[in-house]
Amino acid sequence: MPNILICDDEKDIVNALKIYLSDPDYTLFEAYNGQEALDVIASNDIQLVLLDIMMPVMDGMTAMAKIREISNVPIIVITAKSEDADKILGLNVGADDYITKPFNPLEVTARVRSQLRRFLKLGGGTAAPEVMTTGGLELNDRSKEVFLDGEAVSLTPKEYDILKLLLSNPDRVFSPKEIYSAVWKEKPFGTDNTVAVHIRHLREKLEINPAEPRYIKVVFGQGYKIEGDKRK
Repeated sequence: MPNILICDDEKDIVNALKIYLSDPDYTLFEAYNGQEALDVIASNDIQLVLLDIMMPVMDGMTAMAKIREISNVPIIVITAKSEDADKILGLNVGADDYITKPFNPLEVTARVRSQLRRFLKLGGGTAAPEVMTTGGLELNDRSKEVFLDGEAVSLTPKEYDILKLLLSNPDRVFSPKEIYSAVWKEKPFGTDNTVAVHIRHLREKLEINPAEPRYIKVVFGQGYKIEGDKRK
């Protein structure tokens, strides 16, 4: 199921694009400036970005340059009809295509499908590994199973998604808000306790001594991480 990020500082534009792209095969994420877009991409496996140029905090061109440092995900620039210079600059900086306001819904969906087809079917992206391990912990994303020292562990869907997020990004520290945004797909407001409860339950299932965890570590004042397998 492709993950699509829509980034525009105008909420009406974001909502319109969400309507045009409403499809059970898509999971839609939203951001309202370039920095928010980078945060979403850092926390999620995004397959396509719709990116406005003129935004506060961080503009689209700056965000695009930073995205291109870490990913070849397709980027479709959002421009006004008269902004030919932005279209050209966007393509030079790293955009794959552009759409102009006001939008033609059929054109939007056609361009999105074209870019996704190229990216997903012609080898544009690097798929996350189906089996992730560290120490005696193994997550098989194809079978949706988790094993600890060879024994199957039963996790809830949210616990599984949190573990997958951490295992997919070894040694990276995720704040509670980043975990909540990535797993619950909602804006995080007062969600630290929700994440802490799920982390505690995960530790109870995965750690011999939850008070001295081998896998899910706390970085004081910052969040949680899983250390990469140092035996490799």
